[in-house]
Amino acid sequence: MKVFRIMQAATGAILWSGSALDPLAALDAMARAAGFRDRTRIPNHLRAGGLHVEELRA
Repeated sequence: MKVFRIMQAATGAILWSGSALDPLAALDAMARAAGFRDRTRIPNHLRAGGLHVEELRA
């Protein structure tokens, strides 16, 4: 597994970091950690300005 960080692009706020297989799986994991079913349920106010998924390197 890889380690990802998800940031709100407009503000630079870090929303989540953790392990996932790929960027889409990271978005799903972030959504589940916040109590949503998957990335399609992430509220629009969090999506505003875009979400940036970055793979962290050791």
